[in-house]
Amino acid sequence: MDYFAGLDVSVKDTSVGIVDDAGKIVREVKVASEPEALLAALKNPAYRFKRIGLEAGPLSQWLFSALAEAELPVICVETRHMRAALKAQINKTDRNDARGTAQISALAVAARRGAKPI
Repeated sequence: MDYFAGLDVSVKDTSVGIVDDAGKIVREVKVASEPEALLAALKNPAYRFKRIGLEAGPLSQWLFSALAEAELPVICVETRHMRAALKAQINKTDRNDARGTAQISALAVAARRGAKPI
């Protein structure tokens, strides 16, 4: 089974949402916005990620580089595209944004944007 993750990054914490290929929520967790904490949450051998969506922002290049270096299938999504896709949400929370990012990644609706390595 393939899995998709969405990361809603803020300066202090990152909400991680993981869905399976059927769109079912598998895991939701909040970790520190540091590569080591994200890798600990995402390198679980039980999950075979097809795509990990990360919204562009102040920490995105640093986190993108670390996840890509760990050979995770990470994509960086343009902020305008993500905002438009998540606009229909009733409750706008970090947790819901992470879940929505994972679901969008699963649908391959998100536009790809390459982040340059640091």
